[in-house]
Order: sequence, then C-alpha cells, then structure tokens
Amino acid sequence: MTEHIDKSLIENSLRNRFEYLSKFIKFTTDDIAALNDLGRLAVPLIPIIVDQIFQKVLDFDITKRYFVMRHFGFTGAVPVNESELTLESEQMIFRRTALSKYFKRVLRQKVWNDAFLEYLSHVGKIHTKMAGSESVDIDYIHINILFAYVEHILLDVILSNEQIAAQKKKSVILALNKFLWIQNDFFAMHYIRQSKPANFDCCVPKAGNGKFSAFCTR
Repeated sequence: MTEHIDKSLIENSLRNRFEYLSKFIKFTTDDIAALNDLGRLAVPLIPIIVDQIFQKVLDFDITKRYFVMRHFGFTGAVPVNESELTLESEQMIFRRTALSKYFKRVLRQKVWNDAFLEYLSHVGKIHTKMAGSESVDIDYIHINILFAYVEHILLDVILSNEQIAAQKKKSVILALNKFLWIQNDFFAMHYIRQSKPANFDCCVPKAGNGKFSAFCTR
C-alpha cells in the first residue's frame, strides 16, 4: 500500500522531514548505534581528520577565499588577504574547533531528538544567508563536494582498521553513508529556501520571434 507523505509537513517540520528521509533510506536506531561505534574508533583521530578537511579547502583559491570573510559566531581578527591564511590563523582555529565539536556530537549522539535535528539544520543554515549573515554565503557546489571528501576520509579510517570485523565495517559504512545524505539534505533545504524568489507573485510565459521566455510580475 502506498504511504501518503504530506509535502507541506516535510517542507516545514524537521521531524517530519527526518522521518520521511529515514523511511526512504531505512535509517534506524541500528544506524545510530553504528555511528556511535564509529565514534569510539574515530574520535581520537578527529584532530587529524579535521586538519585534512581544512587543508583541502585551503588548496583551492575558490574555497580558500571564504576564510578571509568573517564567519558566523567569530569575533576575532580575520586575515587581510588569502596569502596570510594558514591552518593556524585565528579564524581557521575557530573553524577547526567547531568542526571537531560537530563530529564528536554526531558520533556520540544516542537519541536523535528534536534538539539534535535542529542542530543539524543550524549547521546547514549558517553556511547560507538564511542565518542572517551577509558575509558568508558558500556556493553549494563546495558544500556538496566537501561531503564527498569527508566520506572518503572516514571510509579510509574504517576500512584501514583491521580490528573491526567485516560485518561491523559494513554496518558502519552504511550508517555513515545514510547520515551524510541526511545532513546534506538539511544543507540543501536551506539553499533551496534561499533561492526561492520572495518578492515575485508569478512568472508569465511570453512568446516573441518564435521563442518563449518568461517575465515575473511583482
């Protein structure tokens, strides 16, 4: 029997959105337990993992430029130009600390309650203008590819550990993959909301010279 999903609910309620995503990809409490298992393995390695991630974004000028902008919650000094920016710059230390706390919370979270879902949503929101910051609005292409890089690093941690039984590795890998897609959706949700035109009432098709175009009325 086909299950009804209320579109308005999944667009406006994090709990309903999460439950729909979970049902679709079969994300269960077993997956949360598997993430906790990964935490026991990965938490001691988090400083190394975090440095790998931020070194990657400093390897390209198109992503490095975001770190000479003032970030959400940061009150310290920012570098004047990209050439001054290193992993030891004040704002980079701030971001490294924040990402470390994020990984620890995700991998240790045993109950995915509403407060935790709000946290996952907020992590996505602060990378857009939706959080009220005009200084940082990271293009989604960089967010998306960074998720792929993070997964690559964590998969390497899992697969290279010979103390984890093969069946356990499978469950941890599947749980990690599901989590990253859920978190990615919570990012995309804010990018989609941000991209929707708020000041236009409708778009009207217009024909001319054998071609169709559209204009919007305010």
